[in-house]
Amino acid sequence: MHDVLKVNVMENIHDENDHIAAHLNEDLTEQGIYVINVMGAPGVGKTTTLKNIIKNLKNRKPYVIEGDIESDIDTKDLRGLGIDTFQINTFGACHLDAPLVHNSVQNMKFDEKGVLFIENIGNLVCPAEFSIGEHCKMLISTVTEGSDKPYKYPLAFEKADIIILNKVDLLPYLDFDEDFFMKGVRALNKEVPVFKVSGKTGEGFTEVAAWIEKKAEEAKAIEHHHHHHHHE
Repeated sequence: MHDVLKVNVMENIHDENDHIAAHLNEDLTEQGIYVINVMGAPGVGKTTTLKNIIKNLKNRKPYVIEGDIESDIDTKDLRGLGIDTFQINTFGACHLDAPLVHNSVQNMKFDEKGVLFIENIGNLVCPAEFSIGEHCKMLISTVTEGSDKPYKYPLAFEKADIIILNKVDLLPYLDFDEDFFMKGVRALNKEVPVFKVSGKTGEGFTEVAAWIEKKAEEAKAIEHHHHHHHHE
């Protein structure tokens, strides 16, 4: 009995979350905002990656929501660069969810069409399971993490719409097996584009920004389908 109860509670949480995520997505799409859920383990250079992408955006205004368990270091950093940045602290929760993001967005002013980057909590498990109203999931991985990440965290790689492989300037000093990494990615995700970048040199980010702007032009609101109607 308890297991069944637990499954139902989880399904309800997901359903409610997806419902809010779908509404959020619709609202933002109407306002000309393209939403990116930015995921990655701690230390992969999520904020540095955002800065580099933002530098290369040509015709869309950047907006950022920084998700952290406790701090607001990155938010201060981004605001210092003049980027509209909003902070969410989860105080322990290992991922952002749609209600949290929805509440934040109410306080943001989107004065021109743009891209909203939502930097999720640093881990590769929970963020992959919850939609937060995004059009696109961006997974940041790095050569310093080792080439086995797709094998260890399949869901994150499977759900990614774009994968950034960061810190490629360090490849000469590491035994990162790129073939093994890509084989792992492709086993889970045939189509996803993988961009090799360096937060240090700035290499590769013009391509990433161009990809995002192209997707933003094509963005439509995401349809919300209920998955659980068949379990009577």
